[in-house]
Amino acid sequence: MRIPTLITGCLAGARRGLSALALAAGLLAGPALAAEPLRIGYSDWPGWVAWQVAIDKGWLKEAGVEAKFEWFDYSASMDAFSAGKLDAVTCTNGDALVMGGNGAKNVMILLTDYSNGNDMIVGKPGVKSLSDLKGKKVGLEVGLVEHLLLIDGLQKAGIKETDVTLVNAKTNETPQVLASGDVAAIGAWQPIAGQAMRGAAGARPLYTSADRPGLIYDVVTVTPASLAGRRADWIKLVGLWDRVVDYIEDPKTQPEAVAIMAAKVGIEPATFTRFLKGTKLMRLADGRAVMKDADGFGSLYGSSRHADAFNVKFEVYKTPQDVKSYIDPALTDGK
Repeated sequence: MRIPTLITGCLAGARRGLSALALAAGLLAGPALAAEPLRIGYSDWPGWVAWQVAIDKGWLKEAGVEAKFEWFDYSASMDAFSAGKLDAVTCTNGDALVMGGNGAKNVMILLTDYSNGNDMIVGKPGVKSLSDLKGKKVGLEVGLVEHLLLIDGLQKAGIKETDVTLVNAKTNETPQVLASGDVAAIGAWQPIAGQAMRGAAGARPLYTSADRPGLIYDVVTVTPASLAGRRADWIKLVGLWDRVVDYIEDPKTQPEAVAIMAAKVGIEPATFTRFLKGTKLMRLADGRAVMKDADGFGSLYGSSRHADAFNVKFEVYKTPQDVKSYIDPALTDGK
């Protein structure tokens, strides 16, 4: 989801440019490091904009968490993480593997949500089902998450991957690609998918992430060094999540929560509410259940193995990843 790139940067050997020599010499005392705020990159997706509620309400300080949330375009947030400029980043579970497979190892510590309809394959006017795509062109970012969604849909519809021709297009350009009439469908997420449908009257969703819950999980993922050195702080941050979700979903406080989130991304609250419905926020208990090692999309492990196989097949990276090394479920239990 959210305009990812194939990231080739590596994590720096020492956090945020501090030299390995200084670390080895003991010039940086533990308390000094602990005093630094955690640097977390987040971007425009309802499950991640949700953190704005905790920020604006002052809950981070109440919980004793020194954290600086830094706003990015999605791909830029992963680039910054991969360059060692962030302690953590919000991304999809598949893109956590993309970063790791290209050198920026990371550990997923919190499930924020799963995509429940906001990611979609949109057909041009007259195209009514995935079966209509046979022998046609589809515009999307090859090797990335909408491609994963398309392949899943084609398999369910009994259509071979080779029965469609992929046209590589940046997600934010797919509305123009669909409007041109050169492709039968595009892959995009909200709000870009909505823009595409408004620009081509009669265009409609053919397949969405609601048709395959668990295909796309959204997470907070952390550098191994920061997790090891600041685990107590990360536990505090994870512990805030239920409070955030409760405030968003409680009818009494939802209007204020939506106003906070909508203001952050610059849209009307009513529009943001629609996008929120396409995202299934997950409380810690939900995440605890999904963070159990099992096959299938009901498990973060099973979903991530599926994404890993996809990433290797389409050469997003070369070597299959050890999915277990990317997930630490214990923080959900405050450990």
